[in-house]
Amino acid sequence: MKLVRTTAATVTVAAGMMAGVLAAAPPAYAATYGGECGSGYGVVNSDAIGSKGTVFLTFNSGTRKNCVVAKRNAVGSAVLIEAGLAIHPVGTHWPAYDGGYYTSYAGPVYLSAAGKCVDWMGRISGTQGGKRGTNCG
Repeated sequence: MKLVRTTAATVTVAAGMMAGVLAAAPPAYAATYGGECGSGYGVVNSDAIGSKGTVFLTFNSGTRKNCVVAKRNAVGSAVLIEAGLAIHPVGTHWPAYDGGYYTSYAGPVYLSAAGKCVDWMGRISGTQGGKRGTNCG
């Protein structure tokens, strides 16, 4: 009888641990950066756009430019996708901006911000991701 209780407790603990792992894992279909900004750009920051996609901030050390792309988790029918990039703090508009009805991603948008912090965002059908005052330098 003790063996059955131990096994049941072990199964309960293992199931609880698996539930925690599954809850913390990102969706299997999460957007990945695919070089949309061009040669020499590497991802330096990213943020989820709710469950709809990811916004990527990239940097090219050769040109010293930042680039932003807002990308859906999966290609589908055209929806409003926006990408924005500005020197911190952003005012009433995004100086580097792309928005429209796209099937996959908005951007790339570029900005030189040497020695400055940047604000960057991505928006898909009204859900926004991004950060303010990051990646200074």
